[in-house]
Formats: sequence, C-alpha cells, structure tokens
Amino acid sequence: MSDKKENNAKKKVGAIGILWIIFGSLTLLIALFFFCVAKGVFGTMPTFEELENPRTNLATEIYSADGKLLGTYFVENRSNVRYAELSHYMPEALISIEDERFTEHSGIDKKALFRVAYGVVTGNKKGGGSTITQQLAKNLFPRGENLSKPKLVLRKFQEWITATKLEHNYSKEEIVAMYLNTVAFGHNAYGIRSAASTFFDKKPSEMTIEECALMAGVVNAPTRYSPIRNPERSLERRNLVLKKMADNGFLTQEECDSISQIPIDMTHFSIKDHNTGQATYFREFLRGYLTAWADTTYRADGTPYNIYRDGLRIYTTIDSRMQRYAEEAVAEFMGKELQPTFNKHWKGHKNAPFSNLTPDQIDANLETAMKRSDRYRVLKNEGMPYDSIKAEFERPVRMTVFSWDGLIDTVMSPMDSIRYYKWFMQASLVSIESHTGHVKAYVGGLDYRFFKYDHVTQARRQVGSTFKPFLYSLAMQEGEYTPCTRIPNIRYNIVLDDGRVWSPRNAGGRVGEEITLKYALAMSNNWISAYLMNQFGPEAVIAQAQRMGVESPIEPVPAICLGVCDLKLIEMVRALSTLANQGVYIKPMFVTRIEDKNGNVIKRFTPEESEAMSELTAYKMIELMKGVVQSGTGGRLRTYYGIKNPVAGKTGTTQKNSDGYFMGITPDLTTGVWVGNDDPTVHFRSTALGQGSRTGLPIWAIYMKKVYADKSLNISQGDFPKPNAPGVDLNFDCNRREENDFYDGIESIDEF
Repeated sequence: MSDKKENNAKKKVGAIGILWIIFGSLTLLIALFFFCVAKGVFGTMPTFEELENPRTNLATEIYSADGKLLGTYFVENRSNVRYAELSHYMPEALISIEDERFTEHSGIDKKALFRVAYGVVTGNKKGGGSTITQQLAKNLFPRGENLSKPKLVLRKFQEWITATKLEHNYSKEEIVAMYLNTVAFGHNAYGIRSAASTFFDKKPSEMTIEECALMAGVVNAPTRYSPIRNPERSLERRNLVLKKMADNGFLTQEECDSISQIPIDMTHFSIKDHNTGQATYFREFLRGYLTAWADTTYRADGTPYNIYRDGLRIYTTIDSRMQRYAEEAVAEFMGKELQPTFNKHWKGHKNAPFSNLTPDQIDANLETAMKRSDRYRVLKNEGMPYDSIKAEFERPVRMTVFSWDGLIDTVMSPMDSIRYYKWFMQASLVSIESHTGHVKAYVGGLDYRFFKYDHVTQARRQVGSTFKPFLYSLAMQEGEYTPCTRIPNIRYNIVLDDGRVWSPRNAGGRVGEEITLKYALAMSNNWISAYLMNQFGPEAVIAQAQRMGVESPIEPVPAICLGVCDLKLIEMVRALSTLANQGVYIKPMFVTRIEDKNGNVIKRFTPEESEAMSELTAYKMIELMKGVVQSGTGGRLRTYYGIKNPVAGKTGTTQKNSDGYFMGITPDLTTGVWVGNDDPTVHFRSTALGQGSRTGLPIWAIYMKKVYADKSLNISQGDFPKPNAPGVDLNFDCNRREENDFYDGIESIDEF
C-alpha cells in the first residue's frame, strides 16, 4: 500500500515537473519570440534613432513679418505642437474616450486585452484593446496595406514592443502630444494644430471644452463623425466624450449636462489649401522660390530639404495687416466700382467686350484661349482628336464660376465659361518698404481659385508713362537739369536709324510756351519726353532703368520714352523705390530667414544693394513726381480721396487703354498698381474711363488710407528727407502759376 502511495507521489511530482517544463519552455519560447520580434527577425523594427526622431510628413509653415500663419506647403497638412501648446481639455478628452487607464499602464493595457479576448470568445465585444501609445506606434510606423492575418498578428506584436519602447523613451505628456500630432481629423487636417485651424480658426491652446471633446471624438472615425458631413452623429459622439470626461472626474455632471446643450459651431470652418487664405498669389510665387532653394540646400545627412515634408518655418517680409488692406482695396474697387462700370460701358454693344474685333477674330481669340486651358491640355494628352475636344468644350457641364456677388453654381459649356471670364477686369498690387526692400503686400489677381495668373511677377505688360521717371532721372543725373528747368512745349522730331522721322502726339495745352520739367511730368507730356530722349538716346535710358532694377529686355527704340516696353509690375515698383531710398537700389526681399522643424536657423537673408544714382538726383525725382499728385494726372488723390500728405506718383495708360497704372511713393513705402484685362483686346473704349488715374490710382488710394489709419504700422505721413547738399538750392516750387494749376483731364498717351 505504501509502495502504491509512493508511486502515485512520484507520478504527481513527475507530472508537475513536466508541467513546469512545458510552462518554462512556453515562457522561454514566448520570450524568444518577443526577442526575435524586437531584434527585427520577423520584420524591420524602428531603431532607437527613429524612436528619438520619428519621421512624419510635416507641413512647411509660412509666417508673416508680424507673426501670423499665412499658409502651408504639404503632402499632409500637419504641423507639430508641444504639450504646453495644447488646451488642457484636449488630453483629458482624448484619454477619456480612447484610453481611460493611460496614466496607469506602460504602453499595453492588460485589462483591455483581457476584455478583447473575452469578447472574441463570447462574441460580446465591448471596445478595442489598443492604447494611445499603441495607436501612436501604428501612426508613426504604418502597417502597410493588404496584410494577411498572420502578418497582421505579427504586426500587432511589433506594435506592442514599439509602444513599450515609446513609453520608455517619452513622458506621458510627450506621447499625448505626439499622438495628437500624427492623427488625421479629416478635411485635409492632419494633427491637432491643423485641425484647430481648419475647424475653428484657432490655435490648439485656444480651443474650448466642447471643441476639444469634438476633436477627441472625431479621431476614431474622421468621416463617420465629421461635423461637416454628419453633424448629428458628430454631436452624439461629442456628448459621449463629455460624458466620459465626467465619468473620469475631468468634469462635474452639471458641467457635462450644460456643455452638452451647446450646438456645434462650424461657422469658422475652412479647408486650408493653396487656394485659400491670405496672400495666395504670394505663397504660390514663394513656392517656386523655395523649391529652387531647397534643391540646392542640404541636411546633415546629405539629402536636400523638401518643403512639403520637412516642417520648415519660412519667415517672410509680408505684413498680414497690409496684405489684408491690399486685398480689400482690390476687391472693394474692382468689385464695387470698376467692374460694374465696365459692364455698363459695354452693355448692349455687339461683340462685347471685345474692342474692334470681327466675329471671326473673336472666334479665333476664344479658340486660342481654349488651347491655353488646362482642360484642353489634359484632353490632348489623353489622345483625343481636336474635333472631339472642341465638341467637349461646347457640351454644357455643371461648374462653379466666380462673381463679385459670390460664387455661382451653374451649368454652362467650357467655351461659354471662357467668354464669361473675358469680361473680368484684373488688378494687381505690390508694396515695398523702400529702405529695406521688404515686400509688405502682394496681390497678383482677383481670386487665386479662379485666376491663377500672377500679374506681379509673371505678367509683362506695356508700362506706359510710368516709364518716364527713368528718362527724367537720367536727365537729372547726367544733364544740367532740375525740376524747374524750362523747355519749349513744341513737337520734337526724332530721326530713326532707317531715316524715318518719329514724333509722338500730345494731349494738353500751352503749345509753344516754355514749361518746367516738373509740369511736363505732372501732365505726362509726350513732347518733352521726346526732347529728352533725343538728348540722351535709348541705350542710356535703358542703362539707367537697369541700374534701378529693371531686368526684362528692352528694345532700344526712341518710343520707349512713352513706355512701349513690356515689364513686370515688381520691376517697376522696385526700381521706383530707389528714389525713396536716396538713390540706392535694394533688391526686393521676400524672406528674412528659414528655420528647420526644431527652430534652428538654416538660412538668413540679407539685402543686396547698389548705387543707382546720387542722393541729390533721387531727391530731384521725388520733387518732380510730387507734381503729378499736386497738380497733375494724380491730383484725384488730393481732391477725391483726401490724401494731403506728400506723395510722389506717376500714372500710366497704354494704347487703347489696355493697361492702367499708378505708382505711388511715400517716405516709407513704394506701391504700384496695375489694372487691365488678361486679354489686351478687352478694355474701355474711353480714355476718360480707362486711364491709370481712374483705374490704378483708386486702388492705391484705398490701400494707403487703410494703411495710414492703422497706427500700429507706424507708416509716416511726413515729407521726404532732404539730402545733405551744401550750396545747392533744393527749392523746386518753380514759382509759376502752372505749378499750382490742377489737372484732371485726359492723360497724354500715344497711339502707334
């Protein structure tokens, strides 16, 4: 009997030993499995360096000089925030709905895992088992698509290990911030900074309790719980988050009940992309500039920077306040005054708005516009025959078109839309701080969503009489001329190289009298311009323009004294800013510095300067151009717009009123405005309506009045400083009645 008991005991001990061996073997196998997973035997695992510096697609942010975010360049519209930059409600809401035991576990929530396992066995699922840290691991190191079940299970184990490593390397606060930086919120918003801006037009730190609860609820399923697409479902989800916050002690029940009654407010919702926001034309110009810079600038690892992925911070010279005033000025005048005037001017006219074109010429014009369209290029590249493309352009489709009264959803053919857009007069404005070269405001067109062509740095148009300051500054610099020098106001002939004689026509009176150069420029007198051109020659005038910053090619013909050359608006403004900068040309600056995602300065930009003329010559030119506003073609600034402070200006009008300009210089700012149509055959038939003093000047006036009214900008309304020129008479009043006469008639232009 005792032997039997002894044998049973031995069997029991043996069985226990076998169990321990099995248990130990399983434990060892599990440990070995996790060791192999951690070492990357079954697939690549993140390195320590990757955990320390996880790679995500970060948007490059463009900031104004006064610290406002103008826009971003991105693959994913994502910008990182630190925990300290979050509203304290945001982590509370996130933890309440996504991971209630977040502060208690070390990356893996065992209770949640048992709950999931129980749900799998019983079929009674009650939530997921992933922690915030595990979700962060999945976001930082994506699984890939179309994984088989075994690979998916293996990937889950890899995420567990990665989550544990994240917990070891980062604090709980850092993990929350990293998670909120990586998650998608829908509507092109990646990360909480982008989401706060897109949904509420706020910084993350400014978000309210209900807004934080809404965003915490959205991350689980951005489309299902979108407050834009599914507002009722989104409201239910938000209130569930608020209830969870109350359950976890972050809110009282009374607070939860009260806040749950607040409706979702999406009045500030706006998808952020390159078509929207401030300074859209400037940002698109800057994109090309920065792409070229990034391609030739290298990181420490030898790879070039990428403006769409590296989270750079671009600090520009644009002032968001001045940019807003410039955009408002263009919209206010073009939408409320000029476009209605233009429409009324052409109402009832056959073949409107084309001037002096036959029906066949109009058809050819529209066909050319069709061939320049993106739609045409796409269809042609797809191999569609021309006749089929043309038929496609005649087929009505649903589209949204621009109007000054708001966007219009309509049905029209693409060809009809081309003709529709021919009616719209365009405008551009650029404003430069004269003493620094900083570009403060940049408006390339009416609305970048519909009009992509930039009239500041892309378009070359005839500049008309705004070219005359180059000729006059040469006379002031090289000749014995002052603003008060008198020249007979008679027709002057210029003999061309081929023996022909060229002589411009002129508008205005006092034929045969001696008039001052100041008066001649104020009246935009063509005869005096021809006289000066005869004295100095086209080559010298072109050289003077180039010293002042003009880069576009100019044909050396006498007619350039009337502005028959094609230049960019940015060239004209930067050149004339030389006059306010005492004769020193400064190349315009668009960016002051570039930082990496950690705030380290990669590049600082400094101004490039060169002397274009003497300080005395620059002052003479300022005095000459003051006359344009005091008594000449720019006089409406004083009489109609009430701008009484010293302004040096120049109007410009080209053939058939295709282009209207106003260049205005104050001690601090040089600002140029162009108005016209993308199609030069579309214009006013009347110079009284189409001249620069009636098209470009009003926008300049509206813009500057807004700038002056904003005292925080500290823009001077004083006079220009006089140069230190001992023994030189700087009094250029000229003491004749002509300098006090006011002129508001037709600007002197020439027909060729």
